[in-house]
Order: sequence, then structure tokens, then C-alpha cells
Amino acid sequence: MAAGATRVPCPDVVIRPSSDADVPAMIAIYEHHIRRGVGDTGDFEEERLLPDDLKRRRKTMRSKRLPHLVAERGGAVAGYAYAVPFRKRPAYRFTLKHSIYVHPDHLHAGIGRLLLPALIEACAAGGYRQMIGYIDAANAASLRLHEACGFSRVGYLPAVGYKFGRWSDSVMVQCALGTGADDQPPPRPLPPPAAGA
Repeated sequence: MAAGATRVPCPDVVIRPSSDADVPAMIAIYEHHIRRGVGDTGDFEEERLLPDDLKRRRKTMRSKRLPHLVAERGGAVAGYAYAVPFRKRPAYRFTLKHSIYVHPDHLHAGIGRLLLPALIEACAAGGYRQMIGYIDAANAASLRLHEACGFSRVGYLPAVGYKFGRWSDSVMVQCALGTGADDQPPPRPLPPPAAGA
């Protein structure tokens, strides 16, 4: 098993950090959901996601110690999930926004129920306190998955997207990570003194 991998109850599924070798499979999964699926509201890109773009995104996430996970089943990538900063301003540094995608051949096989808790655990271990998601209101399976994993519906955004010839509503969901807002985060380290100060 790869370093950092987690063995899950389903014997043929391993949740592990993604690698550059997984990029073609992740792009194929993503493009399926862009073209056909009812996905997260982030699925409105009109330009194709290129391998080098995804490799750069993964490198940026790794440099910020953000998880980018895959579910491997029978030696193939069955799904992937990742988290990015919710907003760039420092006040939001403890909050992440996530995405999760499952291969069409593995839908309703429990892949999301393995990936999402692993992502939550990895983000909590990184000191983050809140996770946000945006889900197409028509995607009942994703809404059920998120609720089963501890997310609450915290907002409804009608007609915020347009795809597949229709207006799309979005549901905003949120999950506390670790101790959430029950205590104060550790103090922010001070920047090093300026040269010559």
C-alpha cells in the first residue's frame, strides 16, 4: 500500500493521495461530469481541463498541505476529492471548499462514502475548522451523501448557473472540522523581521 494510503472497510478500495500518474483518469472522470452529469456548481468550465493544468493545481495544493485524494478500486481510479481555500483573505484561512467526483462506472457503489470522510479527516488533521460545498440542487444523491457525512444545508442559491439548457439552483452545505468553532485556533505565527530592521 502506498505511503499515506488508508485501507477502508471495502476490501477492494484504497483511499490514497493522488499522484501525477492518476491525472489522465481524474480528467476523464471530470470531463464525464462536465459533459453529462449533474455535478457540483463548479462544473461550468467551458474549456477542457488539460493534464498540465491539473498537475499544477495538485502541486499548488501540496505546497499548501491541502489533501487531494483518490479512491482506487481494482487498480483503477474510481473517484477523487480535494479541498481548496474557501476565500483568499486571511480571515478565512481555516475554511475550505471541497469537490468530489466519482467515475460513472462506480456510482452508487459507496465510493463517495469512503472518499468524503477521508477528505474531512485529512482537512481536520491539517488544522482546518470548516468545510463548504456547493451542490447542484438536482443532485439528490450528492445531497444525501453530504448529509450522511455530517454536512448541513446552510444556503440555497436559485438560478445561479446555466448548463445543459436549463437554469441550475445550488445548495450550499457546511461541515465543522475537528473542534469547529468550539475553541480558538492557534495563534498565527509572526512573519520574520524585515532585513535590516
